[in-house]
Amino acid sequence: MRYSGSCHCGGIAYTLEAGEAIGEAYDCNCSMCRRRGGLLAFFPREALALTTDPGALSTYRFHKQALAHHFCPDCGIAPFSEGIDPRSGRAMAAVNVRCLDGIDLGALKRVPVDGASF
Repeated sequence: MRYSGSCHCGGIAYTLEAGEAIGEAYDCNCSMCRRRGGLLAFFPREALALTTDPGALSTYRFHKQALAHHFCPDCGIAPFSEGIDPRSGRAMAAVNVRCLDGIDLGALKRVPVDGASF
């Protein structure tokens, strides 16, 4: 299944090849996710293709510096993050499903993640 996503103003936009419909998202309680209200789904990095200039991304790293949390410097929305899957060593994208078009948030299974304890 192919999705389109963006920040609020459209300065950061991308497509996502998810393979199948997204049915669940991780609801993390770390200090970042709790504050921004993100619901995350993880994909191989190559599944996400930016359709806007990569130079439009601002990036924030915190704690262990493992994830590059990308956000728009104009509207402030954080549509995705990038990192390395510690189990496989592969590049991954953590997509904020709230930024994807056509997602029924009420139909998603929310999986709690205790990121505050990491």
